[in-house]
Amino acid sequence: MITAQSKPLADRPWLDPNAVPQIRIEAVTKAYAEHAAVDNVSLDIYKGEMFALVGASGCGKTTLLRMLAGFVQPTSGRIFIDGSEMNSVPPHERPVNMMFQSYALFPHMSVESNVGYGLRRLPLAEAEKKRRIQEALDMVQLGSLGKRRPHQLSGGQRQRVALARALIRRPKVLLLDEPLSALDKKLREQTQFELMDLQYKLGITFIVVTHDQDEAMALASRIAVMDRGQVQQVGTPAEIYEFPCSRFVADFVGTANLFEGTVSSCDTGTVRVHCQETGCELVVDDSGPFLPGQRVWVALRPEKVRLGKEPATATRINQLRGTVWELGYLGNRSTYRIKTSGGKLVTVVAQNERRTSEAAIDWSDEVFVSWSADAAVVLQS
Repeated sequence: MITAQSKPLADRPWLDPNAVPQIRIEAVTKAYAEHAAVDNVSLDIYKGEMFALVGASGCGKTTLLRMLAGFVQPTSGRIFIDGSEMNSVPPHERPVNMMFQSYALFPHMSVESNVGYGLRRLPLAEAEKKRRIQEALDMVQLGSLGKRRPHQLSGGQRQRVALARALIRRPKVLLLDEPLSALDKKLREQTQFELMDLQYKLGITFIVVTHDQDEAMALASRIAVMDRGQVQQVGTPAEIYEFPCSRFVADFVGTANLFEGTVSSCDTGTVRVHCQETGCELVVDDSGPFLPGQRVWVALRPEKVRLGKEPATATRINQLRGTVWELGYLGNRSTYRIKTSGGKLVTVVAQNERRTSEAAIDWSDEVFVSWSADAAVVLQS
């Protein structure tokens, strides 16, 4: 399986200042009356990327996708694909295709007819159409199911039919709106890997809209996090997760403990934050431009917190004392919510490494939570 992190540097064109984006979105806005569904968004997307747009419902991600497809016209701004402006180009003439959330399969048609529907207006011989339909079905591992109707297929198979239909015209860009939302958890995870492998083999640019942060993290080479019509941050999954630019991104992508406080001091590469809700100073390795007295938030991922019944003795750590307030057993891991002496709830995720039915730390236990100075980040907003 190929992931963004395993690709060589040459396959990450967004790091090359001389690389030319395949898709350029310049200051695009879409307003409905006084409400801006998309508000002054600019993005560069490169050929062969698996690019994800994520955000809560109503953040503008689907509107942006539909503007790329040509179904919605921008109020202002421009969209380019391969250097050509698309604003005045109708949907059927754009080098893109879109796979809808509902799959939109024709129930009275066979799988073959559904997949080949996009070829009906192309000047191709019947033999060539049949060849391309079979090729598309084989590509999504449905070569033997061409005669079936959609109601005779599983949810995952219907999803593949919709994908084959979207790919059969060989678009330069494939737009996918919540492509896996109708699948159950196990099938969704399996299909994620299949989709990644297929995209890598084809080399086509995929732009995926999803509200599922885990899905975006698994699929994408890069992610754009949207909120209220604006892009809050663009980066690789690791950049978005480990180095969020704001409280919103830290809280939306994954889970984060957020500690509010004021900067006490800024030494070289180290920030000390006085946090009233913990009753102590928190030490963070961060070289950001902070000033003493500045209001900030310390963001800490729950899997980076250590939990124990005895205090930690390592140097350069932050440590709080508390009580197990809530506990959730999830098989491979357990989630704890620790209520500290100051009343702050801290979420901790611990791997269940030992095969046992007895919890080493249980409800109401007195515990210590600790984390190293390099485990958290300091956010200004």
